[in-house]
Amino acid sequence: MNDKYREDLMAALDVVPSGSSIAVGGFGSSGRPDALLNALCDLDKRDLHVIVNNVGDDYTGIGRLVVEGRVRRFTGSFPILQTFYDDYFAGRVELELIPQGTLAERMRAGGAGIAAFFTPSAAGTMLSDGTFPLTYADGRPADHLPAKELRDFDGRPHVLEHGITADFGVVKAHQGDRLGNLRFRLSARNFNPLAAMSGRTTFAEVEQLVAVDAIAPDDVHLPGVFVKHVVMTAAPVPASAEYTASMRGAA
Repeated sequence: MNDKYREDLMAALDVVPSGSSIAVGGFGSSGRPDALLNALCDLDKRDLHVIVNNVGDDYTGIGRLVVEGRVRRFTGSFPILQTFYDDYFAGRVELELIPQGTLAERMRAGGAGIAAFFTPSAAGTMLSDGTFPLTYADGRPADHLPAKELRDFDGRPHVLEHGITADFGVVKAHQGDRLGNLRFRLSARNFNPLAAMSGRTTFAEVEQLVAVDAIAPDDVHLPGVFVKHVVMTAAPVPASAEYTASMRGAA
């Protein structure tokens, strides 16, 4: 048996180098892989390109990565954390904003080997015409998202969007076995299967490690072929006082 369970999470995740692109599952705190995100911080990984639906509204999960200055680029739909915008307008982080449905499909396409697809979302907006600021410098836009190819289908403009393939995927499941087969629970499924498919190497943290064949074939939401490592989940750990906004402002 190809046993994918890793008892030592830190040792397993340390193969992720700083500078990596990482697709992250979860929607807010629902289904968020906190043990893996905690470990990325504790391992002092930096210069990361995170592909995830949202940043969140506190200093846990992706918010912790942001407030600790570990994110170089955010690709996603809802970066609602104020600290993220402080970094964005100060030129410390890049923002690739994507409509939520398009983000989901780009991650799925990347995992399915589909190079690109057309969608009407974002047609006629800043997200497709080359005017949305990717970065800021000295309070002004310094670079922009590139303009995207348009094509009409049935008289309606569509935007060419590329599939996303990340260096790594980090996801959370309710149950998993040692072969990497996963079962998610209720709304926590959200972006998790897509992020797992998008990653070239995917880590899955699970609430319950179950015996092989304990998850019935029809109940496997993501087959183990998409998962390289399985670890146990953990509670979120917020950024320490060292990294709070007030401390950063005083630095």
